[in-house]
Amino acid sequence: MVKIGVILGSTRTKALGEKIFKYLKSNIQVRDVEFNWLDLKDYPLPLYDHPQTPLEDEITDLNSAEASWLNDLDQQDGYVILTPEYDRAITGVLKNALDFVGPQVNRKPVHVVAYSHFSDGGIVAAASIVPILQMLNMIVLPSPALLWDADKNFATDGKLITGAENSDHFEQRLKSVFDEIGFYTQVLAENPYQG
Repeated sequence: MVKIGVILGSTRTKALGEKIFKYLKSNIQVRDVEFNWLDLKDYPLPLYDHPQTPLEDEITDLNSAEASWLNDLDQQDGYVILTPEYDRAITGVLKNALDFVGPQVNRKPVHVVAYSHFSDGGIVAAASIVPILQMLNMIVLPSPALLWDADKNFATDGKLITGAENSDHFEQRLKSVFDEIGFYTQVLAENPYQG
């Protein structure tokens, strides 16, 4: 069984992402996959201020939140990252969390889900995270899921609002995202790159 970490890339109070995160926790299942729910609120990371460059050298003097974040990432075989779009980019808290990352995610697959209460569905955030993930040597799946005007679709308790415009599409799109990341994670875990 492979492990996939689902990362909520926002710590905003009463965030739209929390609703989507709750929906996924309650509704997503993929055969032979264990999902681990990594909410950045559970990792109160300071701004990155270590002398090491994580892609080159192991970070020393990690505090408990930093060590926990990197250990939890290291335990996963693949990832899904949920990100809102803030000012045409990913959130600062998500970028800072990724700044700590080095070999923990090397050559592991990742799928991006971007969301917005605007009509663009977070497309620029989805595009802006790709070079970051590639720099971390991750295998980025090619078609991010975009959830536009998503406030109308997810209730506070994480339920998908039946009958809301796009709810049927979002349900199917999210299912396909998790089926796809499950497939690639299993393939790569069974056939690790030996170069």
